[in-house]
Amino acid sequence: MAISFDKALGIHQQALQVRADRAEVLANNIANADTPNFHGRDLDFKAILNGETGNQLKVTTTNAAHAADVIHPDFAADLMYRVPTQPSVDGNTVDVQEEMAQFGQNALAYQASFEFLNGKFKGLKLAIKGSA
Repeated sequence: MAISFDKALGIHQQALQVRADRAEVLANNIANADTPNFHGRDLDFKAILNGETGNQLKVTTTNAAHAADVIHPDFAADLMYRVPTQPSVDGNTVDVQEEMAQFGQNALAYQASFEFLNGKFKGLKLAIKGSA
């Protein structure tokens, strides 16, 4: 009987990837907190995992010189603009405290997804090897 990793792991591997991509977006927001007219962005985690956006965060390149680990411009539809809680004189919409809080929350969710996925692998390993 063959093991289907997609069925065994469920959505957790995709969740881990979306959390990593979201961390990149949030880190970019924090890095540009002092950039005039920069607009903070974010990913809708639930919508992406539910397939509601149409783009499933698969990085593609059209040129060999493109970086493979940077979010592709085609994902702009998945990125939403943040609504600032307090307008900035220079047009920047990044609230550093909010971004840091979101980044921390995302990091905790990433760790939880990682631990859950790790538990799935341990269970599969035990099933393949038999009893400890």
